[in-house]
Amino acid sequence: MSDLLERLRGRGWRLTAQRRVVAEVLDGDHIHLTADEVLARATSRLPEISRATVYNTLGELVTLGEVIEVATDGRAKRYDPNAHHPHQHLVCSGCGAIRDVHPGGDPLAALPDSERFGFTVSDVEVTYRGLCPDCA
Repeated sequence: MSDLLERLRGRGWRLTAQRRVVAEVLDGDHIHLTADEVLARATSRLPEISRATVYNTLGELVTLGEVIEVATDGRAKRYDPNAHHPHQHLVCSGCGAIRDVHPGGDPLAALPDSERFGFTVSDVEVTYRGLCPDCA
């Protein structure tokens, strides 16, 4: 069983056939699919699943904190199931491919106290941009 499915079961989330298929489609280390990509993959497994069900399920997963919604450069939002594994993203400026990366060190340490302007920082998001090997 996938990590995402295990987490959802542990929360007591009702796993209908449709919800299960969406969760299975999202399973993986470097999965960053758009809602339409999730729909296409889910439909190939369960032809009767509707667009509304896929979009609603994605919204619920984001609200639950089990999936991260990733928006980059005005492109379609992508959905990342690695919500409980701290990581950053590497984004191709050409094709929009996204990979999870795990740089060493604390990204918060790069922000000196003088640049925090009194904020109590609770989260850091870093996005690395460049060209993937196919676009380079």
